[in-house]
Amino acid sequence: MSKRKRHHSSYNKEVKMEEQENTELTDEQKAQPEGDNADDKTSETDNSQDKTAANDTDTTAQDTDNGGDLQKKYDELNDRYLRLMAEFDNYRKRTLKEKMDLTKYAEEDVIKGILPVVDNMERAIKSLESAQDINAVKEGIDLIYKKFKEFLEKRGIKEIEALNKELDTDLHEAVTKFAAPSEDLKGKIIDVIEKGYYLHDKVIRYAKVVVGE
Repeated sequence: MSKRKRHHSSYNKEVKMEEQENTELTDEQKAQPEGDNADDKTSETDNSQDKTAANDTDTTAQDTDNGGDLQKKYDELNDRYLRLMAEFDNYRKRTLKEKMDLTKYAEEDVIKGILPVVDNMERAIKSLESAQDINAVKEGIDLIYKKFKEFLEKRGIKEIEALNKELDTDLHEAVTKFAAPSEDLKGKIIDVIEKGYYLHDKVIRYAKVVVGE
């Protein structure tokens, strides 16, 4: 009996040892995949970080290129703006000077045209001192007057017709009224005290007239 018990006890110990070894093996097998998975996850994390770093580098390089292009474009536009401002300032100064000169010398052509008339008037006045033929003096003065009227007409000056015309308040200024010398002149202009003139189509002086009643 004692031999059978010892044999049975020895058998049980061997079985327990085998079960313990199998259990340890199973735990190692279970632990091994977890380690592998951890390594795989670490590798994936490293790869992801590498890709992110590479993308960041590319983005930084691209931003640098874009920044350089923007700076170049800004410099070009700024240079163009400064040039335009300088040109505009020169234009403004030039036109201001031209405007001042135009205002200052606007009457130059008119004065040049009047000077010959003044010369003729001076000659006529001088000739009056020793003139023996009054008719010749009258003809000279009449010639001067005609030349002066021609000069005015060339400049767009034209006389406003008034005598024996109906009163037009857009052209005439009635100074007074007198009895009309005839029925057909009632309400019409019977005398012109001061002539009126156009400058082209604009009235620059109204004719001062007397109206018949």
